[in-house]
Amino acid sequence: MKELIEKLVNAFGPSGYEDDIASVLKELIAPYVDEVHHDNLGNLIGIKRGNGGKKIMLAAHMDEIGVIVTHIDENGFLRFSNIGGLNPFGLIARRVRFADGTVGVIHHEKLDNIRDLNLRKMYIDIGCSTKEEAEAKVSIGATAVIHEGVDLLGSRLTSKVLDNRAGCAVLVAAAQKAPKTNNEIYYVFTTQEEVGTRGAKTAAFGIDPDLGIAIDVTPTGDTPEAHRMSVSLGKGAAIKVKDSTIVTHPKVKAFLTEIASANDIPYQFEILDGGGTDAGPIHLTREGVPTGAISVPCRYVHSASEMIDLNDFDACVQLLVGAITADLSARF
Repeated sequence: MKELIEKLVNAFGPSGYEDDIASVLKELIAPYVDEVHHDNLGNLIGIKRGNGGKKIMLAAHMDEIGVIVTHIDENGFLRFSNIGGLNPFGLIARRVRFADGTVGVIHHEKLDNIRDLNLRKMYIDIGCSTKEEAEAKVSIGATAVIHEGVDLLGSRLTSKVLDNRAGCAVLVAAAQKAPKTNNEIYYVFTTQEEVGTRGAKTAAFGIDPDLGIAIDVTPTGDTPEAHRMSVSLGKGAAIKVKDSTIVTHPKVKAFLTEIASANDIPYQFEILDGGGTDAGPIHLTREGVPTGAISVPCRYVHSASEMIDLNDFDACVQLLVGAITADLSARF
């Protein structure tokens, strides 16, 4: 899976500018579905036709956090704002990459107290000495993403933007492994999740599914003096119970738990006391959709060095394949 994940994390795709990552995913998913198209908000939707079964929407957001240029000063330094949730302390001396390959380094002004650091006191250095030189490379409104590589640490993989390219990889791997099913499967790679789960909202309205399953990452509670949370690397797929945007439908939680138990798939339960996923807008679509989520446990979320365990990744793929191929006629 390292090669698949590496291909996905290296694609460019900050929220609202997902064309590059969508192109990569389209190439990967097309051989395994009957139809692929984009909707009006840019969501990539692959459809595997069924035979009288239920309509299942699987959603993994393909966008990533990033920065957007707001000002270029006379010395060629770029001021910026955030796209999605960024911790300024995690940006110090980090490199970012623009869509055309231009690379810059983020740093900050002189501070009397580092606790005063915020994005307004930070800048991007793209190696220019004048405003004119910088404007020849970058314009106001240009977007950039964290520029960091992928490393395998035993069974664990660390990289930028595993949130949520790991979830996208789960969807691709499930499509590759899933045999034919009576259910009609919608593999949806959503846009603009990091700025308000926007793509999932419009995609779910258009699809009108019988069942929704979001695939994302979730933070862990297994590092020294971490926030208490019963999710750990290496203990299996995380079945969501609740987050800030959804209380998982009891039938969906039971359904996913039964599949995991019946197939000896390691799993754990996720209760997230802050944040949400595409499951939130999906379950509120039209008259309501029974919805849940499968999460890949991930340390250091929204940093340049997120970390997952490939055994958990594999458990998520197995669980999703089980959900896709199950007989849902008496359930939803």
